[in-house]
Amino acid sequence: MTDPLHAELLEIAREAARRAGELLRDGRPADLAVAATKSSPIDVVTEMDIAAEKLITQLIADRRPDDGFLGEEGASSEGTSGVRWVIDPLDGTVNYLYGLPTWSVSIAAEQDGETVVGVVAAPMRGETFHAVRGGGAFATGPTGPTGSWEGERRLSCRTAPPLDQALVSTGFNYVAEVRTHQADVARQLIPRLRDIRRGGSAAVDLCDLAAGRLDGYYERGLHPWDRAAGDLIAREAGALTGGRPGERPTDDLTVAAVPGVFEPLQRLLEELGAWHD
Repeated sequence: MTDPLHAELLEIAREAARRAGELLRDGRPADLAVAATKSSPIDVVTEMDIAAEKLITQLIADRRPDDGFLGEEGASSEGTSGVRWVIDPLDGTVNYLYGLPTWSVSIAAEQDGETVVGVVAAPMRGETFHAVRGGGAFATGPTGPTGSWEGERRLSCRTAPPLDQALVSTGFNYVAEVRTHQADVARQLIPRLRDIRRGGSAAVDLCDLAAGRLDGYYERGLHPWDRAAGDLIAREAGALTGGRPGERPTDDLTVAAVPGVFEPLQRLLEELGAWHD
């Protein structure tokens, strides 16, 4: 039976993700422009990132005024309840800026430092993924060409192939020196895998792993808001997640894969120095 608090947090997260997703999908201006930059001139924030985070934090604060926040676009407060919301209002901003469909709203709730609820909404795919710790991972989506299934289904990651037959996704940093190193790591990985994909939204990649669309995923430089919800969803679907061998996911390296691919992929990434310049 789901903990009543976790059920409440899930309901709030799903509503906030749905409403933010609708705002981003339906409210995108035709002349959308960059509002600011983050780590480099090509790591951008749009006015819609800021608006979506404001919508999410206001909705949650109205329901749970004592909770804390950690948001990509600046929302930060400690709170007093033991619950903290980790929010990426628009994961895949560059995709969104260019009109590409792979972007998402990612909302996780932590209780006493552990992620207990995760929701990722991918509005242009018509899909929403969610999980509660210990309760499995699920997704909803419409029928037809824009969706994969009807109603809600429980997610389960793929059966592990040999590493050389694994389809693995990754992402690239917006700092040129870091991106150059990541490209070199990918160059060395490609001959040892089935292939590599680069979608542009870490949260969607982790959910695609949960849904059986990928065998693995890795990326250097993810922040907590990039991975919190997707990491829980992937784990609840049966995937393994971590960082460098023996570590949890960190800003240095996030690795997620089906059992049987995770350890050899993690060892190979360590061998290639995927976590540093």
